[in-house]
Amino acid sequence: MTADRDGGNAIIEFVFAAVIVLVPLVYFVVAIAQIQRGELAVSDAAREAGRAFATGESTSDGLNRALVAARLALADQGIAGRPALAFVAAGAGCRAAPVTPELIPGAEFTICVTRTVRFPGIPSVLAGGAVRTVGEYVVHVDDYRTVKP
Repeated sequence: MTADRDGGNAIIEFVFAAVIVLVPLVYFVVAIAQIQRGELAVSDAAREAGRAFATGESTSDGLNRALVAARLALADQGIAGRPALAFVAAGAGCRAAPVTPELIPGAEFTICVTRTVRFPGIPSVLAGGAVRTVGEYVVHVDDYRTVKP
């Protein structure tokens, strides 16, 4: 008689255990994919911003072009908003003191794009619910380039 009463319990226990294991696993995969998408987006945005700056007509035009290029690169990855751009000395990390970029022949500096990637499903009021992602690109203005003053 005990075999008849236990019939079907194994399936219920398996489904219950699978849900307990699979839900956190799926969330973990989605969260890692979100962070990776943010990393790819800021890396691409920094590269495109650096290239746009280096091909500008003047320094102010280059700065405007860099901001637009970074915004477009982030939008390509589905990330909206204004990116945080910073310019630091070439070879220095993005936490170094900022420098003023100049579009002069032979100039070299690093452009940094910073964004905060939020974990899916976690409210923004919780501390630690986001990861800061930084993309870097070293810009080298052509040595023989002519630039308007």
